Amino acid sequence: MKKTLFAVLLALSALSGSAQQKEWFSNVRLSGYGMAQYQCSDQEGSKSNTFNLRLLRLSLDGRILNDFYWKTQIQFNGNTSTLGSSPRVVDLFAEWQKYDFFKVKIGQYKRPFTFENPMHPIDQGFMGVGQAVSKLAGFSDRSGEQPSNGRDMGLQIQGDFLKNAAGRHLLHYQLGLFNGQGINTKDVDQRKDLIGGLWVMPVAGMRLGVFGWEGSVARKGKWLEGTTRYEGIRSLPKHRYAISGEYKFDDWTLRSEYVHSTGRAFAKPISNTNAQDPGFTNCEVNETLGSKADGFYGLVIAPVVRNKLHVKARYDLYRPSAEWGRARTQYEVGADYLFHKNFQINLEYARINDRGLKTAHNYNVIDVEADFRF
Repeated sequence: MKKTLFAVLLALSALSGSAQQKEWFSNVRLSGYGMAQYQCSDQEGSKSNTFNLRLLRLSLDGRILNDFYWKTQIQFNGNTSTLGSSPRVVDLFAEWQKYDFFKVKIGQYKRPFTFENPMHPIDQGFMGVGQAVSKLAGFSDRSGEQPSNGRDMGLQIQGDFLKNAAGRHLLHYQLGLFNGQGINTKDVDQRKDLIGGLWVMPVAGMRLGVFGWEGSVARKGKWLEGTTRYEGIRSLPKHRYAISGEYKFDDWTLRSEYVHSTGRAFAKPISNTNAQDPGFTNCEVNETLGSKADGFYGLVIAPVVRNKLHVKARYDLYRPSAEWGRARTQYEVGADYLFHKNFQINLEYARINDRGLKTAHNYNVIDVEADFRF
């Protein structure tokens, strides 16, 4: 399978040579990145000490007739239909970009929800996105959908308005319709998720935004309510919003987001996207989890040596039931060193307080990563 995908990528790259001569299929680039990880945890009953390949991705992108941008990206590790090592498509889309104020994108790509979700995993700065983004934007979603790296299939419009005297836009909007089922999955209940965001950029490097999400997650199967057994399609509503802020200046980064969700979750998360996974047809609801969740993070990344060495800290809170009695908090500090713009080493320590655990609520995690791009 891997050889076949590499052959396709090479063939497309070769094709671009002749296509460029026709001036309608141009600027094709083959790129990618990898993130090698070592992580250890002293969590009681779940201690770990392991090396891991966090991410390995290859992508092709380019332009068609100048006005259209396209991209396809394949992941070669983890989170596949069998959670094994087989490749899977994470991005495949085309976008009409003729006008700054009105662009149209169709395919599979990042949901336009929160600032952190669309960020490159290396640029995001820590060993993972904030818990609220992970649980409420489609990474390991609270609703029970399969892990989707914050992505879905749909159609989106977006654009930038109000240029100032320096030529910088002051306002950005984005609005999309999505299946609501995560990546590589067709719609189940024929209802679409509506996700949008709006942010202002009052000074260079600053963004202040709000996001909204109205939709559902659905499965086709069986469930029991009271003493009555049902069979068919069951849809669980999702009502979410986020308030976000970011300021990047002189190699400093300050970012904070609050995310809130209303809507119940399926009892068994999907871990395998084929029909043999019991979670795929299990429509029972997790009654103990409740219908509300929220989370907040605030972080700072500060340069010690500009564009070379940084120290960082993050406060990261997630409440799976919007209650303090089950809150999970991460207190994180770390550093990164850039040997080159395409190669860096990251070190991070996290003290975790998880009130949802029955015993030993506090434990420690150490994370070391080597990240490269090409």
